[in-house]
Amino acid sequence: MLQQKNLSPQQLSALTALALSVPISFGIFVFKPVWWIALLSFFIIFLGSFGLILFALQTFIYRKIKLIYKLIYQTKASKREEFYYKHVLPQKGIDEVRQDVENWAAQRKLEIEVLQQNEIFRKEFLQNLSHELKTPIFSIQGYVDTLLNGALNNPDVNIKFLQSAGRNVERLVSLVDDLDAISKLEIGEQKLQKQQFIIQDLLKEVYDSLDLKAAEKNIRCVIKKGCELPLSVFADKEKIRQVLVNFVDNALKYGKENGTIESSFYSVDGRNVLIEISDDGAGIGEEHLPRIFERFYRTDLARSRKVGGSGLGLAICKHIIEAHDQTIHVRSKIDVGTTLGFTLPSGK
Repeated sequence: MLQQKNLSPQQLSALTALALSVPISFGIFVFKPVWWIALLSFFIIFLGSFGLILFALQTFIYRKIKLIYKLIYQTKASKREEFYYKHVLPQKGIDEVRQDVENWAAQRKLEIEVLQQNEIFRKEFLQNLSHELKTPIFSIQGYVDTLLNGALNNPDVNIKFLQSAGRNVERLVSLVDDLDAISKLEIGEQKLQKQQFIIQDLLKEVYDSLDLKAAEKNIRCVIKKGCELPLSVFADKEKIRQVLVNFVDNALKYGKENGTIESSFYSVDGRNVLIEISDDGAGIGEEHLPRIFERFYRTDLARSRKVGGSGLGLAICKHIIEAHDQTIHVRSKIDVGTTLGFTLPSGK
């Protein structure tokens, strides 16, 4: 059954031609009651009006619609698209064309919203980058100016000022290195050197490397009970070491004194391994969680500056895990703690 709201040009032409030919043929039969003349008149009127109406529709309506489609896609039509415009498009009803245009408009609206959101993130990123660069640069400038204005000859302060300037230079170098690493990961320049290794063994090495830092706050670093069974993964060992160091270091920075950092490992359907690092610190507000892996994003600006870091660690971790075609996530609750996790392919 024909849908009146979604008629193709052919259907609309046929219905209009039928509406014209039936009463005219009936009128001819009334004045000259010869059935074959009325039937012949019906076919002639129907075919003539059908062709004329279809030609008018395609010429004055669907040519305009074709131009709309070309404007929508804003490209020179390929042979396939030209075939679509010539043969497929004329079969579509006005409602179908309207739906296509509405879909296109909705898609463009979404793209504009994404671009606007990205523009906000870009401005925030530039502001944060400017702040991260200015802080050590101004410090270095202050130390150097002081030394040049006479403090260089003062043995009580010259070494101290030079050491402070050196630490700020190291901070700048670290920041530039982190930015370079993110850029290479984003464009795929840093190739992964994948190998098979036991993920628990790598975590124990990370725990050992941060043992002194954990001792300062008397934080215990443990593997969750029941997760000791060795699990093999296939990944870039040094890159994953970087991720684990960052996760554990964050847990030490923001974890509470005399607290615990607990790591857990799970085999997921035999194809992937889930790794999670949990602390029992202050936690992160729910409103911050969607942006926690953004470059320079800080949940507590004052506290984050105090504990140090470039603000790029979690962003680098995200790119490393995504370079492995895996996922990274965070769960947190205020005054309960934070869990950072990711997946890796299982070893063969």
